[in-house]
Amino acid sequence: MAASFRGLVPGLRALSRGFSANSRLNTVIVERWWKVPLPKEGQPARLHPRRHRIYKLVEDTKHQTKEPLELILTQNVNRLGSRGDVVFVKRSLGRNKLLPQGLAVYASPENKLLFEDERKCFQEGAPEDRIQTHSGEEVVEFLRKSHLTVRMKNNVKWELTPEIISRHFQIELGVFVPPQAMTLPDQPITTWCESWCDVTVNGIETVRVPMSVTNFERLKLRRYKQWLLRQGGASALGGGDGAHPES
Repeated sequence: MAASFRGLVPGLRALSRGFSANSRLNTVIVERWWKVPLPKEGQPARLHPRRHRIYKLVEDTKHQTKEPLELILTQNVNRLGSRGDVVFVKRSLGRNKLLPQGLAVYASPENKLLFEDERKCFQEGAPEDRIQTHSGEEVVEFLRKSHLTVRMKNNVKWELTPEIISRHFQIELGVFVPPQAMTLPDQPITTWCESWCDVTVNGIETVRVPMSVTNFERLKLRRYKQWLLRQGGASALGGGDGAHPES
């Protein structure tokens, strides 16, 4: 009995290899260009020796464009999305990296419902229980390295408001910060000074951004002053003879 079982194992292995090889085969569907006329009852069909050997391609699964794979991210993935985001990626990326490493799951109706419930809990839960999104982490890192310059005119009375600072965030740093996400010092800012602004990202993490309130200058004047500084630096580096003409 044991001998017969040992002899059966190689056959099973060969059969499994055959199944795995067949699963990788592609499908090509063709049809005759010229239709074969119906034969009489009880007689075989009569095929033309040349005409009925011409075929046209109907479907080729090997060379057709493959649809992208729809997945749901289970973790924050750089340059792709945050946990719970539905993404469409190449099949090679999804099957070789995201799915084997547990970074994503198939976007089945059950998984979509599961992550929808998680998103609701994230929006309605306490701030300490929430998880920062990938884009939110990038914004936090950017704000920690940033310094905001707010330029105000000197010929009118003014007071800094969150709306003004939000506009300067977009002009100076290229990032949109909604006014309701800001917290300013208790003392009103009405003069040029060095101050700060607290920005809360997604209602989870707060970053204090240093802020310089300076005199407003038109863009052309600022560029002209920068040009003068560069010219002064260049003359200081290469103008030793001009500084001491007697030598």
